[in-house]
Amino acid sequence: MVGLLLLLPLLLLLPLLLKLDLWPQLRWLPADLAFAVRALRCKRALRARARAAASADPQSPDSGCSLAWRLAQLARQRSAHTFLIHGARRFSYAEAERASNRAARAFLRARDWTGGGEEGMLAERREDAAASGGPAAPTLAPGATVALLLPASPEFLWLWFGLAKAGLCTAFVPTALRREPLLHCLRSCGARALVLAPELLESLEPDLPALRAMGLHLWTAGPVTHLAGTSDLLAEVAAQVDEPVPGYLSAPQNIMDTCLYIFTSGTTGLPKAARISHLKVLQCQGFYQLCGVHQEDVIYLTLPLYHMSGSLLGIVGCLGIGATVVLKSKFSASQFWEDCQKHRVTVFQYIGELCRYLVNQPPNKAEHDHKVRLAVGSGLRSDTWERFVRRFGPLQVLETYGLTEGNVATFNYTGQQGAVGRASWLYKHIFPFSLIRYDVMTGEPIRNAQGCCVATSPGEPGLLVAPVSQQSPFLGYAGAPELAQGKLLKDVFWPGDIFFNTGDLLVCDEQGFLRFHDRTGDTFRWKGENVATTEVAEVFEALDFLQEVNIYGVTVPGQEGRAGMAALVLRPLQALDLAQLYVHVSENLPPYAQPRFLRLKESLATTETFKQQKVRMANEGFDPSVLSDPLYVLDQDVGAYLPLTPARYSALLTGDLRI
Repeated sequence: MVGLLLLLPLLLLLPLLLKLDLWPQLRWLPADLAFAVRALRCKRALRARARAAASADPQSPDSGCSLAWRLAQLARQRSAHTFLIHGARRFSYAEAERASNRAARAFLRARDWTGGGEEGMLAERREDAAASGGPAAPTLAPGATVALLLPASPEFLWLWFGLAKAGLCTAFVPTALRREPLLHCLRSCGARALVLAPELLESLEPDLPALRAMGLHLWTAGPVTHLAGTSDLLAEVAAQVDEPVPGYLSAPQNIMDTCLYIFTSGTTGLPKAARISHLKVLQCQGFYQLCGVHQEDVIYLTLPLYHMSGSLLGIVGCLGIGATVVLKSKFSASQFWEDCQKHRVTVFQYIGELCRYLVNQPPNKAEHDHKVRLAVGSGLRSDTWERFVRRFGPLQVLETYGLTEGNVATFNYTGQQGAVGRASWLYKHIFPFSLIRYDVMTGEPIRNAQGCCVATSPGEPGLLVAPVSQQSPFLGYAGAPELAQGKLLKDVFWPGDIFFNTGDLLVCDEQGFLRFHDRTGDTFRWKGENVATTEVAEVFEALDFLQEVNIYGVTVPGQEGRAGMAALVLRPLQALDLAQLYVHVSENLPPYAQPRFLRLKESLATTETFKQQKVRMANEGFDPSVLSDPLYVLDQDVGAYLPLTPARYSALLTGDLRI
């Protein structure tokens, strides 16, 4: 009855709304209201949990850091419910709590903590180690950082949870790092100990002397017989009792304190250690609740746990609702639907490239007989989105946007294809952000005569920024302060205000939908125009014979700006059709955005989180005497892509070849 009463005035006002052209915005009002209500409920629930933990007995496991008390709460409320499935192994919430308690006690012994009736045990253990010639137990100060160099596994989670309960910081180190990038990461976060996976030791052998020289205590996550100076951490964990540890050990002095380091992908340089606060870990408990996921859902997670998407959104988000997570150590497109069918998966967390791998797979019987109703993630291109839903649906895709170190996130709760969220007044009131005009040539926001930034108009690409506040802070990175240079903008709209600079360009259309445009470092300028690499890539990816595309700009002697170059990977058994490619590009891209060079490759380099490597390829340029890949150049006089021979390369450098 109430709904009918509210609907009547809206119907009466409909002609006026259409006349004022307000209907495109207001038609989404019910969805905006529904998400706003969900977000407010989520915030209220998280605040209530935090207050309960703060008022709990400090000796109780129900106090302490958010990971500690949330796991203890779930072990009590949903003790038998399955938390984790990994291969043939299954763990309930109660089992996860006990496993992490044992890990916490192993780390607490390394902290010289002798509470809980363990007096004398530490000295005894050290005497035993000295007598056997083994490594002495490390002494870790409260709050010290322990780095994990481990693949996704249950043990990764127990050690992470145990470190949190023991009041120690954790650093998630990407498993592919070696040599200087690895040592840089460990130095930057001030790691005092490192836990290594035994299967990684062979490739890490050259790094071990440098790791020891840093004074790191080396643990292995399993037995290793041939490596001196290390101890088996899992054996130490197994020897502990599984009783809870007091909450005061992990309780932060301030909710803004750093409890975790997650490294950026390092696509433009060495990785940076983003500081993750206790507040952010608490906020990430609400991720799946905001996505409309329920505690009876089964979530399929195949992303690296050292990445925010896997750990904070996938695992912590699952803890937030008390659901079940199926953890896969490595993504397998051929096994994906069988896994979903076997475990009755209902929610899949993706990165866009994973969806593209799936739609490129041969047909599979299991892909039509699954329970997946929702795919949640980021980086899904429109063309892959359409193919994914058409082939594997009916299911909902919920595209999101966020940064590891950022203070803003968006959710495409309407399911509008290609959008990453909505800039409704309601949403921006709860999660404030703005789009401002940006000059890609200077790399700076455009300011008016008063020195303030200028908001973009609908359809105009703009730099996404968000106000820094107590509820939405920016903690920066471990190490030198200059690492955060450019991440904070001052006097954006008012004197003295401070905004976080995401470094991403987005577009807000007339209906308020947000679409990702490009990274500020990826957009380049050619012929006086800004070229967005993502838009060019989408045009190329529509060609059936192409499997992967990477668009970037290269410098050309005697030319201003950067000329576009497209690195291409062909689909199996397909040939490069230069004539079709030229017609398609010339019909779908303005002249300034058409790539001047093509580079045919067997594969494209990406990070372990599937981000494309652009900087190295841009620096390699387009010299056929240096690059062994087949190269092609756009000859505008001929109107075609032609092989880039040494003669054409020379003509290009002398200005005789018009590009």
